[in-house]
Formats: sequence, C-alpha cells, structure tokens
Amino acid sequence: MDDKFAFETLAVHGGQEPDPSTGAVMTPIYQSSTFKQDRVGVHKGYEYARTGNPTRTALERSLAVLEDGTFALAFASGMAATDAILRLLVPGDEVLAVDDLYGGTYRILKHIFEPMGLKVRLTQDLTADSIIDSVTGATRMIWVESPTNPRMNLIDIASLSRALAKLEQRPLLCVDNTFATPYLQQPLALGADLVLHSTTKYLGGHSDVIGGAVIGRDADLGQRLAFVQNAVGAVPGPMDCFLVLRGIKTLAIRMDRHASNAKAIAEYLAPKSQVAELRYPGHATHPQFGLAQSQMRNGGGMLSFIHELGDTAARSFVEATKLFTLAESLGGVESLIEVPAAMTHVSTSESSIAVDPGLIRLSVGIEAVDDLIEDLEQAFKTSVSR
Repeated sequence: MDDKFAFETLAVHGGQEPDPSTGAVMTPIYQSSTFKQDRVGVHKGYEYARTGNPTRTALERSLAVLEDGTFALAFASGMAATDAILRLLVPGDEVLAVDDLYGGTYRILKHIFEPMGLKVRLTQDLTADSIIDSVTGATRMIWVESPTNPRMNLIDIASLSRALAKLEQRPLLCVDNTFATPYLQQPLALGADLVLHSTTKYLGGHSDVIGGAVIGRDADLGQRLAFVQNAVGAVPGPMDCFLVLRGIKTLAIRMDRHASNAKAIAEYLAPKSQVAELRYPGHATHPQFGLAQSQMRNGGGMLSFIHELGDTAARSFVEATKLFTLAESLGGVESLIEVPAAMTHVSTSESSIAVDPGLIRLSVGIEAVDDLIEDLEQAFKTSVSR
C-alpha cells in the first residue's frame, strides 16, 4: 500500500488486502497445519504452518507498514520475540540494557542467557551520552524501552542512535515499543535497528490474545531472525494473528482515548497528598516532558505513581478499586491496576533494580474518565481505613 496514506488509514488497510480468491474483506483464518504442493518442492508460497501461514503473513505485512520497516516477524508471545532477538548474539557478547525494564526481560537476560555465556550489564543513567559511555568493546546490543516499564522514563532514541553511529563498532539498538505503539512513535525512523512488541498489549487491544513481533529494515537481520523463527518454532497460530489484525484496525482511535483518559487521571493524581511521585510522560511534572512532546504523538495510556504511605498502602489501594481491575498485563480497552514489585516485576525483587514497593501502575482503559476518577477517589478514601 502507498505509504503516503496517514497512519489511521494504514492501520485499517496496510498489509491487509481483500482475499484474492473470495474477495473477503477481512483476512481469512487459514486454520491449516500444512499445504498441498503441486510437485516436490513446488508450492504456492506455503508448505508448513510453522514456516509460514497466510494469516500470519498478513499480520507481518501490517506490522512492517505501521513501524515503517521492511520486514516484520510474528511470534507466539513478546518473550518469544525477545528470545529470538537475543539469539542473534553468541557467548561472550554483551547486552547493555536500561535498568528500568519489564521484569520478564530482566528474567530472560539474567537467568536464561547470562548462564549461557551472554554478558548482561544494566545502566541506571538513561541519557544517550551516559549509555554511550557505558559501551565496551564487547557490547553488541543495546536494549531500551521508551517509555520504560514501570517508571515511565524516556530514552532519546534519535540522540542515542546518532551517538552510536559514531562508534567504530556500532551495537544493535533494540527498542521495546510496546507502551508507545507505532501510533505514538516509530523507533526505526528515529534510528533504531530493531523494534519489539508484545502484541498482547495495545496492538491486540482486547486482552484476548498473546503474541509478539520484531520489526526492522536490515535484510540480513531479517533473514537471521526468520531462520530463528522457523527453527525454534515459537510462532502464533492463525487465530492469534487474526485477533491482532482485528485489534490493529482500531489502534489509532483507541490510543487517542487511552491517552486522553490517562492525561485526565494524571491531572487528578498530581495534587493528591497521597501521591509522592507521579510518572506520566504527557504531564508537565514529568522530568522528560519536553522529550515526550517531541518524540511521541501523545503521552499514551500508561502511568504510575508512588503511594506516599508505601507498600502496605499501595496494596490496600489497588485492592480497593472496583472499576480498575487488579490484574497483570496492559493495553486492553479495560482499565487495569497493579503493584509491579509484587506482580509483573517480582523477578527483580532481589536485584539492584528492584521496583519501589509503593509504586502503583495503571493501564488506563477507554471507559468514561469520570467513572475512572471516581473509582480512584473512593479507593483513596476506603483504603486508608482498611
């Protein structure tokens, strides 16, 4: 599809042509594990569903269009996609990662790949200059999230990419774009080499599918990752691909509603005495508010705050909500709330990057924002007395 179209148009049509055999507007679910060959080794582009499936192809084409990439590969989960990227490295190679990152990413780095010989270093200073200063001769990959999970820090992707280009041996720059989605920012256009998504989250958008994806522009990287995808086999089924494709069609309008709701909630939380620290890129109190305005379309639907009274109060608060659902994950149309230190980031609890136990993370949904704010207000009031 012509890339002159706006994002909203590409989300509906990109990579999703009507079925040529029937004219079906929606991509069919090709629920088949194998495909007929006309002669030995001669087929219509598909032979075995682990290697390729037409529904998966449509999803991969759509993702490539949305992230302005030349290739995209779909996986069975965000962690499967992470695993595939890390398999580009060999023992002795070093991954330099920001220390504010998803607990599952920390777990796979430290407890799966480090024992296999990969060197893993975490950096606390997230500025481009500081990350560059941390690069060593062994560094082959830099792993960042922006916004980060769960503290909502930002990485200046363009500045980091420009600085990396000056190095004699440039490490690969991988950006987890799950929180922002390609609607809010496109890391490849800012100079990243690879973009990672948990398609479970905003791309699927309805809390009914698990998936992941890797997108890039370099043909060699694409071939290497496609080999891993096929050889390891952590691929999504056709129904999973269909559900993500369906979600993508409404991504733009959902993200606008997520963001407008989140901004209103941030404005509600900012003056609360129980809020020791608010973290939302779309609010002026965020230390990188200027970067957010230049790098992202809007502040997104994720925010976090630290409860003034700490761990016990944070747990009591999230258990007191009625409309916000106490649950892990994020990016669905319904609002979710959690305490990362005890839930999504428990794997970091014994490390130097442990999350503040009083930090509360909100995935703001698309409900009426007045109802969401009323729920938070009653939780503040009732949790104090629990």
